[in-house]
Amino acid sequence: MNPASAQPTPVGSTRDADGRLIELVFDSAPAPQAAGCDAWLIAVDSSDNALRAVAFAAGQTGSRDPCALHLVHIQPWLSKEAAEVQLASHALAATAPARALLDGRGLPWRLIAAMGEPASAILELGRRLNAKGIVIGSRGLNTVESLLFGSVAYKVLHLSPVPVLVVP
Repeated sequence: MNPASAQPTPVGSTRDADGRLIELVFDSAPAPQAAGCDAWLIAVDSSDNALRAVAFAAGQTGSRDPCALHLVHIQPWLSKEAAEVQLASHALAATAPARALLDGRGLPWRLIAAMGEPASAILELGRRLNAKGIVIGSRGLNTVESLLFGSVAYKVLHLSPVPVLVVP
């Protein structure tokens, strides 16, 4: 397990054609299983709803031999210079409670911090990871807010080829 005060170091990264850092991968200690398990993707931001989604997913995997729970944190596009520092720092800060919850339960995790439009990026990562399902917290937008701004959870729910669990 990672001590609460220790920040994980990246185990992988991806850059675009211009050399801009666009994705970082962090693993729990011990590292999650690499193959042969049903991966679940959990969209995580700094909200209480996202933490409830992580807690729910952790509760569901607690009774089975869990493989990695893939925590996914999506940020808006950053400049090349800003991405070098902010991609990791924002993702680690926003997901600290979720990672601590999983560490406390002895569940392995993988954190993928990426840039992009949230719903599209979540769906693309789900496809790339061959996720069996997606767990996402609901922001609780009212009807007017949902119509005006849309909802990441709503978009993921309606566009995903795999089951999606929306946790309020």
